[in-house]
Amino acid sequence: MFLNSRMQDLGVEPGFLVLSDGSTYQVGILGYGEAMPSSGYVSAEFVFNTSLSGYQEILTDPSYAGQGVVFTYPHIGNYGVTTADFESRGVFAKAVVVRNYTTRPSNWRSEMPLHQMLESEGVPLVVGADTRRLTRHLRTKGALAGVVGTRPIGELERLAKSARTTDGIDMVSGVSASESVDHGGSGKKVVAFDFGIKASMIEQLKNRFSLTVVPAHTTAAEVLALNPDGVFFSNGPGDPEPLDFATDAIAGLVGAVPSFGICLGHQLMARALGASTYKLPFGHHGGNHPVSDSETGKVEVTAQNHNYAVSRESLSMVSTKVEVTHVNLNDGVIEGLAYPEKAAFSVQYHPEAGPGPHDSYYLFDRFEEIMERGI
Repeated sequence: MFLNSRMQDLGVEPGFLVLSDGSTYQVGILGYGEAMPSSGYVSAEFVFNTSLSGYQEILTDPSYAGQGVVFTYPHIGNYGVTTADFESRGVFAKAVVVRNYTTRPSNWRSEMPLHQMLESEGVPLVVGADTRRLTRHLRTKGALAGVVGTRPIGELERLAKSARTTDGIDMVSGVSASESVDHGGSGKKVVAFDFGIKASMIEQLKNRFSLTVVPAHTTAAEVLALNPDGVFFSNGPGDPEPLDFATDAIAGLVGAVPSFGICLGHQLMARALGASTYKLPFGHHGGNHPVSDSETGKVEVTAQNHNYAVSRESLSMVSTKVEVTHVNLNDGVIEGLAYPEKAAFSVQYHPEAGPGPHDSYYLFDRFEEIMERGI
């Protein structure tokens, strides 16, 4: 276990991270008194993120609900946190795992160190972990459920065996807003579904359109009653398969109004039109994933955060003409689909980034163009 010299002063407690396959990692837990529940452990599905910066935006992305985030970058906490960089109302990750934590942030924007934010949100910061070993294990075995805590190792091993992943669980209802919000703006009227929408996406949309964000359980009829020029299906956490309420709404909207989906919204749109989805071995999490545009041949560097993808083989079951528009250059996974007869398209990645590159901003222009043409 690797700890820097100030960890003991901050009250690090010795503990373990144990995965469901029995693999064990000795760690320290920072902020134990505030962040760890009285049970002495936290259960999560552990995934790794390859971004070099933007840890605050990552941890406040609702798409990480139910997951423990392992950062591959070895130094986390360097620049602290600021309220301006929250992507949602709080931290949705269940645990944060790092190699070397910087206890004294150095940045003029910093309002507090990362561990204070996590303590206030009740999220344990796991420090001193061998994140290289852990990442290699997750790459080999796939994303695994597990626990992190201070209880005796034997108890944690038993708890890890029964820990759950996000498979088959509706994670969206726990992160979506309960009421519609009119964000103002001007131009085309867009209604965006909140499946776990990020603040940076809201910012991008309201800078271009007149925007209303609606809860995840909003029906197609309720959206159509708002008379939108376009509908946006947002990112969100977990497995798309149990979200029948969302696919029902999307099925009633695609073809009736120009539509754009990203991440979970991309998967849900495909499922609503007849395709199926599957779980990737360890998902795509980070701000440096290369994606090829099938039409132009250009390569975008993209921000991604998802564990599921659309099955290429299932596209023959889609009820309308469908085109594969983008492909992941790391593993060949479908990254974009277009439904030209329905004035609809979607991408698996995050064009708003936050954090990440801005290569994909052109997709907002594409959305405006299809709204101009209409159905």
